[in-house]
Amino acid sequence: MLASVLLLWLCLVFFILQLKSRRPKNFPPGPLALPIVGNILQLSLENPLKDFERLRKAYGNVYSIFMGSKPAVVISGLKAMKEALTSKATEFAGRPQDLLVNDSTGNQGIILADYGSPWKEHRRFSLMTLRNFGLGKTSMEERIHGELQYTIKTLENSIGKTMSPQLMFHNASSNIICQVLFGKRYDYDDDFIKVIIQCFNENAKLANGPWSMLYDSFPMIRSLPLPFRQSFKNVETCQNLAKGLLAEHKKTRVPNDPRDFVDCYLDEMDKRVSDGTSFSEERLSMSMLDLHFAGTDTTSNTLLTGFLYLMTHPHIQERCQQEIDDVLQGKTEASFDDRHQMPYTQAVIHEIQRIANTVPLSVFHCTTKDTELMGYSIPKGTLIIPNLSSLLYEEGQWKYPHEFNPQNFLDDNGEFSKPEAFMPFSSGPRMCLGEGLARMELFIIVVTLLRKFTFIWPEDAGEPDYTPVFGATMSPRTYRMKIELRATP
Repeated sequence: MLASVLLLWLCLVFFILQLKSRRPKNFPPGPLALPIVGNILQLSLENPLKDFERLRKAYGNVYSIFMGSKPAVVISGLKAMKEALTSKATEFAGRPQDLLVNDSTGNQGIILADYGSPWKEHRRFSLMTLRNFGLGKTSMEERIHGELQYTIKTLENSIGKTMSPQLMFHNASSNIICQVLFGKRYDYDDDFIKVIIQCFNENAKLANGPWSMLYDSFPMIRSLPLPFRQSFKNVETCQNLAKGLLAEHKKTRVPNDPRDFVDCYLDEMDKRVSDGTSFSEERLSMSMLDLHFAGTDTTSNTLLTGFLYLMTHPHIQERCQQEIDDVLQGKTEASFDDRHQMPYTQAVIHEIQRIANTVPLSVFHCTTKDTELMGYSIPKGTLIIPNLSSLLYEEGQWKYPHEFNPQNFLDDNGEFSKPEAFMPFSSGPRMCLGEGLARMELFIIVVTLLRKFTFIWPEDAGEPDYTPVFGATMSPRTYRMKIELRATP
């Protein structure tokens, strides 16, 4: 009996020592990892954000976990995030290449492509082309106002009734970026827009959800017919739609007279035909989808969050409307420049972005070389999880970190002031390509709709549920709104 107990004790000591040895020397600390499963049993597969915060309190702003046998470093807090994404930006600018999101997209496009010359070329080209087609210019404002007419019509048809705004905001955001990418907008009942938005929504939920975590942690299950296979089917469906658009553009384009992003890319391919370029039709189709997703999902979910909070905080909605009426008196429509005269509305829109926490874990990074972070050694190729959620709710960075309050973005004089911890679009070379478009859309859409309508939480809707649905992007739970037409000031 004594021998059996001693043997069991020795096995336990050996087991613990073996686990401890899995972390490289001077690697960030973290919870004890089990063989094969790592720390996956210590994380909620439905929403691990609370678990990340619990581990942060136990191990600090830089700690490690194991996703199966794969080590990962979670970064939290402003100081650590700035060191990683700004001071050592290129060292943390890689993309892990063996996760569900990468495998399902073939590591193509812009968002998920690994750090290197092809990615740099495509990002530079995309930024330049988006600017040329109106990003930050009056022409983009015109596109937004043009699409808003369809949103306004939808709302006018619902006066005195209740409606679900989910599809309306997704369609509006999608059509604005469609005009830049493809040179056209789609009717809201068009099969293209319905299918592609459904695929985007499903993949956004899969990307950081439980099945993705299992896929990323246990390579041996990847060929099984489990729910994560839907991600591959959705990407294939979207690629087929993109290829149809591409074929249409190739038939109708006039070289060197581009109508949209696709034409510009085809022109660029013609120029580079003999230089061993990374530009190709395969990359174009994935880049189209990347930009469409980036320009649709985050903006629409932020708008949905915004109107949920505006309805349930009517005093904030009324104060915005008063400021909007005062500034826009005599003007037919809002311009992006009007934000400088609307400090309170600006603060509200930024507070909506903060509380929406739309991309809570950014897009996973990896290190491009051996490096250090906050005194810890991080080997090349280490999976990096930037916990942007930690910044948006960090104690000491916000006046009211855990409540919806525009004062978080107002100084003592009532002027708009943006704290350093506000990084909803991430930072560094991997910063969101669509930040400029998103900021313009959010301002013009919110201001235009609040000027024309009052949004009311329905009397029979019960208590609002602010708990978001977790995924690569966070979205509010489905809700309904009641709309009243305001008197034109």
